Amino acid sequence: MSLRIVVCVKYVPDATGDRHFAEDLTVDRDDVDGLLSELDEYAVEQALQIKEANDGDAEITVLTVGPEDATDALRKALSMGADKAVHVEDDDLHGTDALGTSLVLAKAVEKTGYDLVVCGMASTDGTMGVLPALLAERLGVPQVTQLSEVAVADGKVTGRRDGDTASEQLEAALPAVVSVTDQSGEARYPSFKGIMAAKKKPVETLDLDDLDIDADEVGLEGAWTKVEEATERPARTAGTIVKDEGEGAKQLAEFLAGQKFI
Repeated sequence: MSLRIVVCVKYVPDATGDRHFAEDLTVDRDDVDGLLSELDEYAVEQALQIKEANDGDAEITVLTVGPEDATDALRKALSMGADKAVHVEDDDLHGTDALGTSLVLAKAVEKTGYDLVVCGMASTDGTMGVLPALLAERLGVPQVTQLSEVAVADGKVTGRRDGDTASEQLEAALPAVVSVTDQSGEARYPSFKGIMAAKKKPVETLDLDDLDIDADEVGLEGAWTKVEEATERPARTAGTIVKDEGEGAKQLAEFLAGQKFI
């Protein structure tokens, strides 16, 4: 039986766009372009490398939870080489936090079937980095997170986690959840052939009913965390110009001291 790999990816607002909150203090996604989270591209890449190392004897499913436009993130992953995709979309998911998202992903992963779940180290919008651990807990399987290298063989996943002062070699029996860092290897760029092939690959759409999840378990009402208040960042003001007429260094030091930088 082929190795079943599920890669969790996220559709996030473009960091270069003008991002702001909506009236309910959730991220306004209508006024900014979205894309596949860059850190999740590393997860897709590692799944593809695992498949290649296993002589192609693996099936890669990319999974996302998000609005209709999140299909764009799935198509990007499919164009990189993933085999199929699952998109969980439901209006009642609006405002879901990390805990609720982990519930939805766990149910979708179980429905899809898996041996290995691969995640990025964090999303580029929330940057929490807790979802792989939450997902592993809900699935009741081992987690091996923050890996710079990952491989699968003989029913086990192995990898290297790099710290500030040392590296660890880790392993876990399958099924398992892993997350990979941005040091795990540059993600491949989709080829024209891959982009065209992605248009024909299957994308399954699921909603909360398909996953047997009640609406009050997710969304803003079911969230354990929420934004209570937000203040728009003030416009950038003109900087201070120090003219060096012999005492420039002194003026610069006084300015830095006044700002408590030194």
